Amino acid sequence: MVGNKFQLEDVIEAQQFDRETLNAIFEVAREMELVEKNTPGSQLLKGYLMATLFYEPSTRTRLSFESAMKRLGGEVLTTENAREFSSAAKGETLEDTIRTVEGYSDIIVMRHFESGAARRAATTASIPIINAGDGPGQHPTQALLDAYTIEREIGKLDGIKVGLVGDLAYGRTVRSLAHLLAKYHDVKIYFVSPDVVRMKNDIKDYLTSMGIEWEESADLMDVASKCDVIYQTRIQRERFGERIDLYEEARGKYIVNQDVFNVLQKHAVVMHPLPRLDEITVDVDKDPRAAYFRQAKNGLYIRMALLKLLLLGW
Repeated sequence: MVGNKFQLEDVIEAQQFDRETLNAIFEVAREMELVEKNTPGSQLLKGYLMATLFYEPSTRTRLSFESAMKRLGGEVLTTENAREFSSAAKGETLEDTIRTVEGYSDIIVMRHFESGAARRAATTASIPIINAGDGPGQHPTQALLDAYTIEREIGKLDGIKVGLVGDLAYGRTVRSLAHLLAKYHDVKIYFVSPDVVRMKNDIKDYLTSMGIEWEESADLMDVASKCDVIYQTRIQRERFGERIDLYEEARGKYIVNQDVFNVLQKHAVVMHPLPRLDEITVDVDKDPRAAYFRQAKNGLYIRMALLKLLLLGW
């Protein structure tokens, strides 16, 4: 496919990717590992400008994209907290902001507080849009780096058992990952969460329609002993509004600690999209099965791959 145009114009949601495209992106990500390790000062994207438009705070995702662009020789225009400091605060529509910013850049990476905002941006823009998270909607580049990490750590994506733990109602990372896992064969997903943040029916229905077996469980220890991957998430206080009582009730119910690691299989891994609060105790960080910082590093390679593909093609 080298030299061909990348088949996607934007990256908006996990459903866009079929297995073949995923495998090809993962191949490019592996090449990017070599680029990052061996050739400081790659000039692949020299002359290209990426704008980051973040209406919700983010350190990790924004830095990851900016690092990816700079490691490929590109330049970055950055805005964090666009919601408070930009024309949005004066009432400008998202569409007008996108039309303006695309005049200054070659690709836009956007995080927004409203589900569906990335699709609106992509409909408006004539340059590629990458969704870096839209409210409780999706976070497709996180799902890609998660799937890439599972493949690197476990060696396969078919025939795996995955436990999704924590905030499954508002956690866009787990929603997006469930969509990607549905592309693979013989996958089983366990949902472990407090009642107030259970996985929503749209994802359960989608998994059922794709022939993916899923099960809800209240027993983290039991699930941890069966799974290849435990994917822990933080309970997101910002999604609870005034209901601090519900937040406090949900938080701290499922903690991944040494007891959980003791029942994990030898080959299994624990993942987390980060940032973590106290839902994974720091004493397990040294265990080789704690994969979350390797997972974060993989985000750099996946985002380098996507920038290269969207701007230059295969």
